[in-house]
Amino acid sequence: METNFDRRIFQFFTIWYVIGVFLLSFSLVPPWLEWANVVFLITSGVVSMLFFYRSSSKLSGIFAIAVIFILSMAIESFGVHTGLFFGEYTYLGDFGPKVAGVPITIGFAWVMVMAVSHVMASGIISIVPKLPGLVYALYGAIIAVSLDLIIDPVAYEVKQYWVWHESGLYYGIPFSNFLGWFILSFILHLVLYALFSRGTSWTNRRSRPWKNRMIWLFGMMNGMFIIVAFAHGLMLAPVLSLSLTAVYYGIYYIMKGGRK
Repeated sequence: METNFDRRIFQFFTIWYVIGVFLLSFSLVPPWLEWANVVFLITSGVVSMLFFYRSSSKLSGIFAIAVIFILSMAIESFGVHTGLFFGEYTYLGDFGPKVAGVPITIGFAWVMVMAVSHVMASGIISIVPKLPGLVYALYGAIIAVSLDLIIDPVAYEVKQYWVWHESGLYYGIPFSNFLGWFILSFILHLVLYALFSRGTSWTNRRSRPWKNRMIWLFGMMNGMFIIVAFAHGLMLAPVLSLSLTAVYYGIYYIMKGGRK
């Protein structure tokens, strides 16, 4: 069901997004306005939570949100304190208030990542006759990791939201980070498949506007980090992300056409 609140919250996010892209691209965010980045990530998480809540039964939607938020925060906290799973890193203080060493914005960001990768990957169910859940989870995890290929270089190189205590070939980011992203997102996609693979909720017929918003949000998040990366002299990450984003959209619309 579409409500005025739904439309207004997405409109607010869109306005905040446009302003943020401009300020970040030209390094116009003053220190006293750093909190705006926190609001942006939390709002992206809120609109993604609304997608899950509106697109399925209320209980399934709330359970999906809770599992993604709690598990991602727990794994991130485990990684921060042990150096395992994602590699050794430390979040800095200007990324929002922390819980167990992890900014709460991370939980909201993971809900956003899972919402957009779920929608982009969900169509593959209709064209895979065998082990569709496994194929969906693998493809969804690949899409999620692809998002991190542009998010991490900008957050680390440009904004310095966290620092790595080890290095890697890709912008100094250790490979374990991307492996951790893949494992966590794969597990979370299996949860989503178990929750939503039956009934109309899988194709989000209850709230088509929110499904369409997640398609837009996937492009908006990639687009923002691509623009900021180019503006700050990063080349490999935005070119790679732009290419992968085009591939995922192409596959999505081919699958969508095949379902008609």
